[in-house]
Amino acid sequence: MRIKRIFVLGASMVALGLVTTSCGSTGGTSSSSPTQIASQMTLGGPPECPTRPFCQAGLVKVYGLNFKAFKPLDAGGPLTKAALDRGDIDIGLIFSSDSAYSTGKYVQLQDDKHLQNADNVVPLIKSTKATADVTALLNEIDGKLTTQDLIALNKSSDVDKQDPDVIAKKWLTDHGYSTSASGSSKGTITVGALNFPESAIIAQIYGQALKGAGYTINFKLNLGSREVVEPALEKGDIDLFPDYAATELEFQNKGKGEATPDATATVAKLNTYLDPKGLKALNASPAVDQNAFAVLKSGKYGKYTKLSDLAGSA
Repeated sequence: MRIKRIFVLGASMVALGLVTTSCGSTGGTSSSSPTQIASQMTLGGPPECPTRPFCQAGLVKVYGLNFKAFKPLDAGGPLTKAALDRGDIDIGLIFSSDSAYSTGKYVQLQDDKHLQNADNVVPLIKSTKATADVTALLNEIDGKLTTQDLIALNKSSDVDKQDPDVIAKKWLTDHGYSTSASGSSKGTITVGALNFPESAIIAQIYGQALKGAGYTINFKLNLGSREVVEPALEKGDIDLFPDYAATELEFQNKGKGEATPDATATVAKLNTYLDPKGLKALNASPAVDQNAFAVLKSGKYGKYTKLSDLAGSA
């Protein structure tokens, strides 16, 4: 469904197969209490998950979760969901904004100890285009966009097969925004997007709202990965695109690990890298698209709501 946004998970390596392996030193039963809930569970995710700080390695370090076994699958994709449905795994990595949550089949466990960094949606814009009215409108929209909205928007794309412009128009109409141009143009803004549907939908939300506010809007959607889209913004080929705060910061700083779970602090740090390039990150939205871990609602562990619950006694 989505590209990997230089994510710590890396590319999914499905070819490694689906053989269940012991968690070993990164979370084996040898170091866990025999009565810990997690010690009875099989974790599923991308093959690199056991060594990644925001996947199994982080679950061990931050939550003390030592799983019975790990099954290499994919990065939040159909293999992981099918394995959860069949009971081949008990917990799996499914991204926080995945449309699968709209089915009600899965419980997204709250990251109550803040393992994940703040990959909140944030508009990235050329500083010359960030006028007071543009900034105010985009910040207002982002303030209303939630993770539940992303789940619903992705469902409209993935399941209902609606086009991004149609999905965006409905969201804007539901939230009281006009999408029709009126009067003379205040200027032209070109809105870009990364090459997955969620990015295109948010780009359409930004662009259609700006059109309703009097701007002439051009769209350049599905441009490619961040390595393509961010330089396009620097060069002026586009003026604006929806981004993700922590991932963009680590892209800008070449992986120095400066992103944190604090969205405001992460955006502030990001802007220290963007300002010299004539770019600006606006306010972070409450909406996040990041690693999340889910259990089957109808399953043995469906009663749990937080990752820290799994550290308790069975």
